[in-house]
Amino acid sequence: MKLIKTEDAVGTVLCHDITQIIKGVTKDAVFRKGHVVTPEDIPVLLSVGKEWLYVWEKEEGMLHENEAAEILCSMCRGDHMNRSEAKEGKIELTAACDGLLKVHDGALKAVNGFGQMMIATRHGNFPVKKGDKLAGTRIIPLVIEEEKMEAARKKAMELTGGKPILEILPFVPKKVGIVTTGNEVWAGRIQDTFTPVILEKLAEFDAEVISHVTLNDDDKKVTAAILEMLNQGADVVICTGGMSVDPDDRTPLAIKNTGSRIVSYGAPVLPGAMFLLAYYGEGREDGHPAAVMGLPGCVMYSKRTIFDLILPRIMADDPVTEEELAALGQGGLCLNCPECTFPNCGFGKGR
Repeated sequence: MKLIKTEDAVGTVLCHDITQIIKGVTKDAVFRKGHVVTPEDIPVLLSVGKEWLYVWEKEEGMLHENEAAEILCSMCRGDHMNRSEAKEGKIELTAACDGLLKVHDGALKAVNGFGQMMIATRHGNFPVKKGDKLAGTRIIPLVIEEEKMEAARKKAMELTGGKPILEILPFVPKKVGIVTTGNEVWAGRIQDTFTPVILEKLAEFDAEVISHVTLNDDDKKVTAAILEMLNQGADVVICTGGMSVDPDDRTPLAIKNTGSRIVSYGAPVLPGAMFLLAYYGEGREDGHPAAVMGLPGCVMYSKRTIFDLILPRIMADDPVTEEELAALGQGGLCLNCPECTFPNCGFGKGR
C-alpha cells in the first residue's frame, strides 16, 4: 500500500472503499476496494475530500482490512448465522433463526485486547429473532500484520475449545406441566391470576402444556404432582406460589423431595429473589434433564422478573449454573420504568 496524490492515481487500484457522506441523503461508498481509478473519477474523489489516496501495493505478511475482517468473522460465526459482505473492513452477523444467543465472554475480551481489531456484540443469554443483528467486526487500521491476526485467532480458539465466539441455540419444543399452589386458590376463595401470566410467557415459545393442577399447601401432594408430570414426559414443570418463608409455604420442600438437583433457592434479582431452579433426571434419553422451577409471587404482578431471564435458557436447553445465577446480581435490579423496554435495557445484563 502506498500513498499518492489523487491527480496521479489514474490506473491505480484502490485498497479501501471511498465513502461519500451527504447528511440526510447517503452514507455509502462511491468507489469500492479494487476499483481502478479512471480520469473521470478524479473530480469525484476530490469532491469527497480525497486529495491523497492509498493504493494497493501488496506487502508480504500484511493483510488488507477486508481480509482481516474475514478472519474476525470466522472466529465469531457459529451455526444459524448469516453474514454480510465485507464493506469498509466491516462484516456484520445476523440471526438465521430464533434462539438464544451465547457469547464467550473470555474470548471476546481477549481478541479485543489485542488492539487494532474489534468485535462488538449484543448481550449473550438473551433471545434473538431471525434477522436480528448479532455482532460487527473490523480492524482499525487499513492493513494489519497477518501474524497478529493469527495470534488473536489462536487465542480465541484456545479459550473456546475450538468453538466460535458466538453461538445461537435454537429454541426446542417443550412439554410443560404447571402446579398452582395455595390454599386460597385451591378452595376457590380467590381467582387464579398466576397461571394466565405463565401461559402468556410460554406462548412466546414452542411450548405445550400437558398438565395443570391446582393444589393446597400440602408438600406431599405437590411432590406427587410434579413427579406425575415428569412421568408423563414433561420437560419443564413450573410451580407457582408457596415460595416464601412463611410456615405454610411448602413448595421448595416439595421440589426437593422429588429428588431433583437444586441449583439454587434464591437469586440476586429483584423482582424474583425467592426463585428456585432444579433439574430432574440428569440421565434422560435426550441428554437434557427436565427443569423444575418454583416461581415467587412477584412473577404474577411484575412485568419483568427472574423468570424472563431464565425461561429462554430453559427453552434452549442451556444449563443454568449456580455461579451464573449469582452473577445476575449486577444488573439484576429492575427499575420498573414507566414504559418497559425490556430486553432493550440493563435488566439482567451484568456482564
